[in-house]
Amino acid sequence: MKSSKLIVLLLMSCAAVLSGADLGNVHTVYVLPMAHGLEQYLANTLTGEHVFVIVTDPKMADAVITDHVGASLQQKLDTLLAPPPAEKPDVKEGEKVDAPKGSIMAPANKLDNPADNSNVTRSKGMVFVVGTKSRQVLWSVYDLPKDASSKELDRIASAIVSRLRKDMGLGKK
Repeated sequence: MKSSKLIVLLLMSCAAVLSGADLGNVHTVYVLPMAHGLEQYLANTLTGEHVFVIVTDPKMADAVITDHVGASLQQKLDTLLAPPPAEKPDVKEGEKVDAPKGSIMAPANKLDNPADNSNVTRSKGMVFVVGTKSRQVLWSVYDLPKDASSKELDRIASAIVSRLRKDMGLGKK
């Protein structure tokens, strides 16, 4: 009986170390908007404790931090990480020009799903670190805020970063 408990404990320890190892390659992160502005508190705590460098250009990030996964995240990453569009040749007088997407003159994209941009489908309390190249969830944690107050969001951000530091083997700050 003791040996089976020891084996389970050993396997759980190995899983924690392996998940932390994937995070070892993450140095820069882009933080996506989250419910109640939690991303602001996370960015502040992550930079204050020197866990990751926060970048404002997602193309420079090794990973993104988000509060949801799924099709809407995949679509968001495709948009954020897409290569810049190729430059179009100069338009000659009399040629038809398509309006850029998102402009008043652009046709509506009937494939866009408004629900993909909604906070309704997000799991409150979940935070994920997702690799930008692999698109794999490298780390996750669940910590549900009691309310949306600044004090509570700061507490949650500190708890999340503390757990992240532990799982990365960085120890306490």
